[in-house]
Amino acid sequence: MAQIFFVQGTIVQVNTSLGGLPKRPISEGLITPMGIEGDRHAHPDIHGGERKAILIIASEIIDGLVAQGYPVFYGALGENLTTRGLTIRDIRIGDQIRAGGAWLEITQPRGPCLQLDIYGPAIKQEIYDQQVKNRNPASLKWGMSGFYARVISPGPVGPGDIIAVEATLA
Repeated sequence: MAQIFFVQGTIVQVNTSLGGLPKRPISEGLITPMGIEGDRHAHPDIHGGERKAILIIASEIIDGLVAQGYPVFYGALGENLTTRGLTIRDIRIGDQIRAGGAWLEITQPRGPCLQLDIYGPAIKQEIYDQQVKNRNPASLKWGMSGFYARVISPGPVGPGDIIAVEATLA
């Protein structure tokens, strides 16, 4: 079988925090089975863990929120990887993603938490709806809140690295 990448973009920023929002940029990171080395979660019972090790959000979504007047920036929504160039609406649960030297698998859309209210109470409605909660990719908001991923294979990651969705051909 041959591997091809049918959706490819770039990692704009890698982000971590000591817990909570925002996450701040780092020059490079190591993706481990539990997330980016050194990253912490304010509520580990809700965020993080093996199935939510990495949060991916497209820079185009953040840029759109900024254009609407929301005071957000890359890392503000709690994402570990801020990307550019992925067709976020085409990502599906189960897709395998190459992120720098790591391999990830999309496990679920991110359900925005109350912490996002600091950017305005309506921000959650801008990026998430009941269809996304029900994991329906037909939603016009599909992908806007980001995707959680589990780590298939750890590896280094940094700004400028490729992020790509894998397709396997027989």
